Amino acid sequence: MEQEKVIKPSNGYMMLFVFLVLLFGSAYAAFKVNPFFALGIIVALFISGGFILINPNNSKVLLLFGKYVGTVKTNGFYWANPFYSKKSISLRARNFDSERVKVNDKLGNPIMISTILVWRVEDTFKAAFDVDNYENFVRVQTDAAVRKLASLYPYDNFEDDGLEEEITLRASVNEVSETLEKALAERLAMAGIHVLEARIGYLAYAQEIANAMLKRQQATAVIAARHKIVEGAVSMVEMALDHLSKNEVVEMDEERKAAMVSNLMVVLCSDKDTSPVINTGTLNH
Repeated sequence: MEQEKVIKPSNGYMMLFVFLVLLFGSAYAAFKVNPFFALGIIVALFISGGFILINPNNSKVLLLFGKYVGTVKTNGFYWANPFYSKKSISLRARNFDSERVKVNDKLGNPIMISTILVWRVEDTFKAAFDVDNYENFVRVQTDAAVRKLASLYPYDNFEDDGLEEEITLRASVNEVSETLEKALAERLAMAGIHVLEARIGYLAYAQEIANAMLKRQQATAVIAARHKIVEGAVSMVEMALDHLSKNEVVEMDEERKAAMVSNLMVVLCSDKDTSPVINTGTLNH
């Protein structure tokens, strides 16, 4: 199996000087001396087919009648065999934002998800000859990796599920990104692609269940808040009863204690302001 071979062709400026001398010299000789010297112009044009210009972070894959010769990666001006066919491959980092796709998460909930991938070509031989179209290969494999990733984890944890997942798509951003990056690196290695970064760009419930999930999240939040409120209220009631009993402010039987606890719990747990009622009578009436 062939591997990438980096080569450096001849200096292009020297051949450019030969080309110009041959072109203009042959034209002058053909006009002044003998038309036979016009053949030099044809030779000069043939030489011009060997010039190669490599821009920074670019490369040229050279082929000779279907045989891989090598890859030129160093930027500059070169000259090589005019019979070489040349294929340009960019080595720059590229940013790919995939389309939003609808998939089911681990719990079967439909979600919309997309990914942002930063990649570049590392092995020009694999990119040029091991896959048909390496850019399309990146798009298709990214879509497949995102679909598989979504099926491995739930979108989020809910207390009423009874199962607590360590990693979720919404909360575990770093862990999910690492898994996605590793999966893409394995898939794209055969095309000579190096994955620089991969992360989720968009994540949401699908439209048909978005409202239901929003209500579920709100209900979960309300229950959690009420739980905290009740815990605090019970603690405050216990503290109030202990202080009243310790400081002998007032003596209350069990019935009056129960009434006081009921009133305090209503006041502390209510989500609206209470309207106090002042008793102007005695304790016995």
